[in-house]
Amino acid sequence: MTKILILGGTREARDLARLASGERGFDLVSSLAGRVSDPRLPEGEVRVGGFGGADGLRDWLADNAIDVVVDATHPFAGRISEHAALAADARGLPLLHVRRPGWTEVPGDSWIRVPDLPAAAAALTGLGERVFLTIGRQGVSAFAALDAHWFLIRAIDPPVDAVPARHELLLARGPFALEQEVALLAERRIEVLVTKDSGGTLTEAKLEAARRAALPVVVVDRPALPAGAPVVDSARAAHDWLRELG
Repeated sequence: MTKILILGGTREARDLARLASGERGFDLVSSLAGRVSDPRLPEGEVRVGGFGGADGLRDWLADNAIDVVVDATHPFAGRISEHAALAADARGLPLLHVRRPGWTEVPGDSWIRVPDLPAAAAALTGLGERVFLTIGRQGVSAFAALDAHWFLIRAIDPPVDAVPARHELLLARGPFALEQEVALLAERRIEVLVTKDSGGTLTEAKLEAARRAALPVVVVDRPALPAGAPVVDSARAAHDWLRELG
């Protein structure tokens, strides 16, 4: 029996748990960070909460006799990916990163790529006053000092840190239909969109809506993955990797 830890919280992680849960010889446990109040749970055993850094994860892997680690976390969950690499290396365990493809600019887009959220805040100067901020609840504080802008902040849960003085909070979970996104941009008179390059289809419609409205889009690039471990772009590919490993 191969015991597998799936670091999850994404659709890819849930799909992998579904694919592998019925696989003979696999014993799965999925781990969620617990940052969302009502997460979508994968099939099988689930734990919720942090590990206490790379050392805590290393000890948890040992205490629970984990044989393989799959990092299927959000593309912007850079810290846990780093901790997974360090802990798996310390234990001598195979590690796989699962990352969905990022979004690609197409004709009609007006994207400004930036390396991080502070750079995204700085890039807003001159682009427009009314900003649609779609980065989740974490990192909103990077925009808190921009008093000259009005922000529509969309997130699953409310931000816990500082927020801009002029804002509207919209609590919602994707997927979002294109018609909804087009109407939202028009109703709130949005002039610029800010998003992370999360990839996937659940929230991609906002990019098409911005394209149709000829709006500039500030796109925050993903953090780099730790070097050394293989990377696949889908749950199916991760499932194949696990079967070949066994």
